[in-house]
Amino acid sequence: MVKLLALTNARLIDPASGLDEKGSVLVSKGRIDAIGNIDTSEASEAIDCKGKVLCPGLVDMRVHLSEPGNEHRETIAETASVAVNGGVTSVVGLPDTDPTTDSVPALEFIARRGREAKLAKIYAYGAITRGMAGKELTEMGLLTEAGAVAFSDAQTTLTDTVVMSRALSYSKFFDQTLVNFPLEPGLSNGVMNKGELSTRLGLGGIGTAAEVMQIERDIRLAEMTGGKLHVGPITCHESVEAIRQAKDQGINVTASTTPHYFSLNETTIGDYRTFGKFLPPLRDEFHRRSVAGAVADRTIDVIVSDHHPHDPDSKRLPFAQASFGAVGLETLLPMSLRLYHEGLINLPDLLAKLTNNPASIVKIKAGKLEAGVPADLTLFDPNKPYKFEPDLLTSKCKNTPYEAFPLQGQVLMTLVDGRILKR
Repeated sequence: MVKLLALTNARLIDPASGLDEKGSVLVSKGRIDAIGNIDTSEASEAIDCKGKVLCPGLVDMRVHLSEPGNEHRETIAETASVAVNGGVTSVVGLPDTDPTTDSVPALEFIARRGREAKLAKIYAYGAITRGMAGKELTEMGLLTEAGAVAFSDAQTTLTDTVVMSRALSYSKFFDQTLVNFPLEPGLSNGVMNKGELSTRLGLGGIGTAAEVMQIERDIRLAEMTGGKLHVGPITCHESVEAIRQAKDQGINVTASTTPHYFSLNETTIGDYRTFGKFLPPLRDEFHRRSVAGAVADRTIDVIVSDHHPHDPDSKRLPFAQASFGAVGLETLLPMSLRLYHEGLINLPDLLAKLTNNPASIVKIKAGKLEAGVPADLTLFDPNKPYKFEPDLLTSKCKNTPYEAFPLQGQVLMTLVDGRILKR
């Protein structure tokens, strides 16, 4: 007999189809067998979801993998486990591993480690240039055949206009998306947002011009070549306006941001608090509000975690020397839900930015709640209140800026290919 798992009495939300109703999901052989107002009496196991939200598993298209090269921070198996705890069933790893993910063997290594973990599904970007050095293009065709779902040089900005133009033109042949880091390096020598606070703290600042100048150049190259461009993470009002105008002009551009850019501002740094050190940096309150509004009005298509684990020695340094970034897979959903609880966006539209939208950009089979697709599912309570503390993280790296944050929203269950991995 085929084992049937029934998830009953759930609020089913599928942004891809517009579904938002009470019902059940029947899972068989790792796939969704049926969905909606269905008979579940033949199920061998039934789980009452008690009216909580059941949606496609979350898709995070911006994660820094620490393996190979920095396994002391987090192995691929550990990243996959942390993802499952956060309701993320599909992870797309950036190519800034050691060695860089710029070859077929490097891609195959990551894919193999992901399969061996048997947890969240692990996908990978291919590097745009060899060694992310910004000079020689990688073999995009071979990397695409080997499983690269998009191309990026991670946090290394591709500044050479000729190389970026060629990359956008070349990528069209393989229907691939390019993600270029949105900071002009010549204007990005600081460690926090440029302004009154950086002056008072005596820290070098990075102004918003460094971000929008890079984005505007890449938008024009995308317009010229017809290539697919994804911009992110974006942090400021000027970037929002540039992307909005590009979309109005029909240019093939999508955009993403992270929860810390619409939930935090530069005052998070306080007295040199390194857990608030990000690249791009946290901006002031005006820009935070603009980014939040852009998520709500669909200018920003995707919310990513930019998960970047660091060991304590990398963060417990003078602010200027400390590493950039924070862990984010386990806080991606609850921090994103702040926009819903603030009344800026409805739940289906918010979930679209965490499921179907990123899956569509990187072209993976995920982000949908319909019969026949893999049963990658997330069950969560959007209203569960609690105070977040680093000890709640299952990641061995605790570099998070959200200590003592009041949150609403908690992942209750995660399924990957019908297997319950968090319960």
